[in-house]
Amino acid sequence: MPPVFPMLTVLSMFYYMCLRRRARTATRGEMNSRRAIEANTRALPVNVEIVQYAKEVLDFSSHYGSENSMSYTMWNLAGIPNVYPSSGDFTQTAVFRTYGTWWDRCPSARLPFRRTPTTFCSQDYVELAFEEPVYPTAVHILETYHPGAVVRILACSANPYSQNPPVEVRWEVLWSEAPTKVNGPQARQFTPCIKQINFPTNLIRLEVNSSLLDYYTELDAVVLHGVKERPVLSLKTSMIDMNDIDEDEDEEKCDCGMDTLNNQFSIVALREWPTNGYFDKLPYELIQLILSHLTVPDLCRLAQTCKLLYQHCCDPLQYIHLSLQPYWARINDTSLEYLQSRCTLIQWLNLSWTGNRGAISVSGFSRFLKVCGSELVRLELSCGHFLNETCLEVITEMCPNLQELNLSSCDKIPPQAFNHIAKVGSLKRLILYRTKVEQTALLSILNFCSELQHLSLGSCVMIEDYDLIASMMGAKCKKLRSLDLWRCKNITESGIAELASGCQLLEELDLGWCPTLQSSTGCFTNLARKLPNLQKLFLTANRSVCDTDIEELAANCLHLRQLDILGTRMVSPASLRKLLESCKDLSLLDVSFCSQIDNRVVLELNANFPDVLIKKSFTQ
Repeated sequence: MPPVFPMLTVLSMFYYMCLRRRARTATRGEMNSRRAIEANTRALPVNVEIVQYAKEVLDFSSHYGSENSMSYTMWNLAGIPNVYPSSGDFTQTAVFRTYGTWWDRCPSARLPFRRTPTTFCSQDYVELAFEEPVYPTAVHILETYHPGAVVRILACSANPYSQNPPVEVRWEVLWSEAPTKVNGPQARQFTPCIKQINFPTNLIRLEVNSSLLDYYTELDAVVLHGVKERPVLSLKTSMIDMNDIDEDEDEEKCDCGMDTLNNQFSIVALREWPTNGYFDKLPYELIQLILSHLTVPDLCRLAQTCKLLYQHCCDPLQYIHLSLQPYWARINDTSLEYLQSRCTLIQWLNLSWTGNRGAISVSGFSRFLKVCGSELVRLELSCGHFLNETCLEVITEMCPNLQELNLSSCDKIPPQAFNHIAKVGSLKRLILYRTKVEQTALLSILNFCSELQHLSLGSCVMIEDYDLIASMMGAKCKKLRSLDLWRCKNITESGIAELASGCQLLEELDLGWCPTLQSSTGCFTNLARKLPNLQKLFLTANRSVCDTDIEELAANCLHLRQLDILGTRMVSPASLRKLLESCKDLSLLDVSFCSQIDNRVVLELNANFPDVLIKKSFTQ
């Protein structure tokens, strides 16, 4: 009688693969199919489930609110719900800075990076700490207005409250899905089916994409359900499609993409074939063109096939534009070291969101720029919390051709470090949103960087006198095309007059939530008369904006495309009709909380001007 042990071994392996597949099916989103429901997991033994709200907001990329208040800020996500189950626009919720595609249609819009994988669509994020590390069983997100922005939920192995720094920081995707359009702005509890992970966590990250939303999404609270002991899969299984196993393997290959970058780009012992087939008949340039459509992890894999393709995949011409933001969770000093020899000609580099919690060191970043910085034209470093004064000094020394620098939400950089930016006289774009830049450093930057065309100073709370800053802009930055002064607290009509007189090429101006500007001083009419090229003007939450201002815009700013006058009490339907009749290119008009513009007026204007999206928020 032949032995049965080999057959038992094969069956055991198949059974293991089935169980493993079941544990991973939750990553495909909410269980809306029969197969997904059958593949759900059951934990044995039963543990007592812990339910906890977020204790603290650790980090985020942007928010609508001010740095000095709680209204519309990410900090509202800590603790129990403030609004849910009510629907509407409430200041007690967490709101990100942008929504829709309007930000991609204005003069300050940046060109996208090529090679960004289609699976990466995140635009913003927020990280939340919970009291107790648990093995997650559910995540509830309480959305109170225009839901549907969350596209990815991740868990981290690092305990933010531990006294001992972790040897390794791991991020695991609990759930992800492409952006979807949700019908209606009403509140909901969003509970996607999450994947089981093999470590306890009390650090959850939400990533959002608001491009399909009709208005700002508002989040009220996040609830983490979990158990202290690692769940064991139930022995009760259901029939599983064998094709699922192949899909699972594909997912694993995708997940390890940047590990492949770290571990396999350095491989030099490649198999040498006697011939390279049809590749020998193709021109070098054509092969390069074909490979230019691959993502970075795909290049890593292809480089392992043969010496010919290894040569192509390592050619610096493949890395003229490089975005590592989609792989932020796996980028570290080793990644940068392996990329150095391939990035000697790099011109665009995106390291946004990368390097936090010790993944990238100051020395590792400095070594990379010393080798690869000479040709850099564009450098994206948004939310790079590893950056310090040494890093900015290295940037200014090693990147003499730099034209665009994004330091958005790099709130760990000390104020004195920004003085180094003044050494980069070739700068055309500078984004300092939510940084600690001070007045002295900014004046120096404006004085020496006269080529600036796009400048973002939104929520820069450490600047004492914005009138002085505006005066310097008017005197030195004659080429300025877009300016973001969102929530600057002390600019007055004097600064606006200097700005309008000196920067007459301005096409985009954000003066949202600037309370010291009053229409009675004539500041807005002065803007309309001196800036005829304006395409975007945000006067958000300025209650003094009146009919005279709107009529001046209608008479002088015929190219206006986006106008936000949220919160004004002084604008009538008649002046809006004049504006809509004169500004034929107008596509966005936000009249939320404008007391004279009720829903009936909005419906009438929408009917008469169907090409214009007229926004009207509400509160219940």
